[in-house]
Amino acid sequence: MALQSIWTGTITFSLVAIPVRLVKAVRPDRISFRMLHAKDYSPLIRAFYCPDEDRMVPPGEIVRGYEVGPEQYIEVTEDELDSVSPERSRTIEIMDFVDVSDVDPLYYDRPYYLAPGRGGEKAYGLLVQVMLRTNRGGIAKFVLGEREHLVLLRVSGAALSLVTLHYSDEVVPAAETVPEEKEEGGVEEEKDRMARTIRRMEARFDPARYRDDRRRKIMALLGRKEEVEAPVEAPTSFEDTQEGPGDLVAVLQESVRKLKGVR
Repeated sequence: MALQSIWTGTITFSLVAIPVRLVKAVRPDRISFRMLHAKDYSPLIRAFYCPDEDRMVPPGEIVRGYEVGPEQYIEVTEDELDSVSPERSRTIEIMDFVDVSDVDPLYYDRPYYLAPGRGGEKAYGLLVQVMLRTNRGGIAKFVLGEREHLVLLRVSGAALSLVTLHYSDEVVPAAETVPEEKEEGGVEEEKDRMARTIRRMEARFDPARYRDDRRRKIMALLGRKEEVEAPVEAPTSFEDTQEGPGDLVAVLQESVRKLKGVR
């Protein structure tokens, strides 16, 4: 089954242009739970609540604010944000080719695959071969959604992957986390002992060897419970309230009034 494209465009550098499709490289397999009301098993909904006025706030009364001090904010409008957002682009323009080993994995953020677009299969294959032979990756800027990402294009198997990178000012320097080392006696002996231990534990990385044991145990637990317990059901009236943000706010407000005994 072909993976759905998130974005389509072109890799460019110098006079080269290769059509590509961006697809997800990871299928999140985490188990998620819905929060339910213990009284009647209605799924709970997150809403914006104003403690000063003791009421739910409808979307039309919500603005963005950037905190600059205790209880001090700068209001920013959607138009102002749009004015400084990058323009949508259909190109991944490579600025530099770097040695892949020079990019500390600490900068890695989120991985994707770049699949060849129609008519670009040959050029795509050549780029994969050259980058693999030279151990080079491409550094580029790439606009996805409303944000301009710094990205690394590298070879993964027979495909190109695109990894979004953290900018340098987002990464905490290692020096801030490691205390200054003090010279002590017996250091060389300890180093030798540690080196021997590491050599004994050397192995080739095989991701299939490592499993999410917690997920496996949770799935087994859910399977056992499903065999002996009937699923709880939410009241059908919950579905009837899903008519839009305004109706949802009204329902939440009415619920708060009932809880407080206010009519």
